[in-house]
Amino acid sequence: MGGSGSKSKGFWPFSGSGSVDDPTKDGNEQSLARVRGFPGATPFVFTRRSSLFFDEDGDLAHEFYEETIVTKNGRKRAKLKRIHKNLTPQGIIKLDHACIHVDFPVVLCEA
Repeated sequence: MGGSGSKSKGFWPFSGSGSVDDPTKDGNEQSLARVRGFPGATPFVFTRRSSLFFDEDGDLAHEFYEETIVTKNGRKRAKLKRIHKNLTPQGIIKLDHACIHVDFPVVLCEA
């Protein structure tokens, strides 16, 4: 479970280098300071990939269906068929409120 983390390949932007002179080992381990290895990295996420798609008409939705008529034993029946072709992803969207990255190693609340 929780396979969305990035620890599996050794790339973990919120950990130090592991050296003796690591600034996070002086008692201030849970600070929200910028990461030493990545000067522009913060624990906050401001954008995400959208799960919505545009169709040929410009409509925006998670899934698109078309109604088809199926004749079985001389009887007509309407059925919905999911459309997979000619869909364009919405792309990257900006979040209204910043979220904390899933790999940020700080306990936010101890109950």
